[in-house]
Amino acid sequence: MEDRVRVVIAEDSVLLREGLTRLLTDRGHEVVAGVGDAEALIKTITELHDQSALPDVVVADVRMPPTHTDEGVRAAVQLRRAHPGLGVLVLSQYVEERYATELLAGSSRGVGYLLKDRVAEVREFVDAVVRVAEGGTALDPEVVAQLLGRSRKQDVLAGLTPREREVLGLMAEGRTNSAIARQLVVSHGAVEKHVSNIFLKLGLSPSDGDHRRVLAVLTYLNS
Repeated sequence: MEDRVRVVIAEDSVLLREGLTRLLTDRGHEVVAGVGDAEALIKTITELHDQSALPDVVVADVRMPPTHTDEGVRAAVQLRRAHPGLGVLVLSQYVEERYATELLAGSSRGVGYLLKDRVAEVREFVDAVVRVAEGGTALDPEVVAQLLGRSRKQDVLAGLTPREREVLGLMAEGRTNSAIARQLVVSHGAVEKHVSNIFLKLGLSPSDGDHRRVLAVLTYLNS
């Protein structure tokens, strides 16, 4: 059982909204509200804030009524500005780089972007919701791959080795050093060495403390 989190779901498909609710409540989490459009989402969060009852995280579709273009992600960006401590996890049918970049432009803390196909991997999806609720990052590997492809054209990451780029990409997905070690089938110490080299090459000094990991990911995503 993960730590219990409070969630608001914004998804215009009633079937998917109910499915997400079931997935989360079956894991012991509380779905505070479910809404079908961006306007209702903002209204709900505003009312909960006024009641001093903000949820830990919002799970929102990128595209919602009335135009089914970018209402969901725009609402997510607006909510992050108004409530910096609110986690936001957006779901998308396809990788839409512009929306991912817009959502991540401010900070990578408490933010996630997953493809809807990932919901079928129940444990991975629920883990992502909890991670974002707790201030972590959850980025779909496909999103990271596209952003990495774009970043290869930039000079800021030119000094990283292919393996260091791979480690930084996994960091951007929100993975811990232990999870990266398992993914790459290397030792924990090897990952720590790669992470230290990444910090050094990106000019992130030890004085930046625990924020170095976030700063490294932001450098990667904004490059």
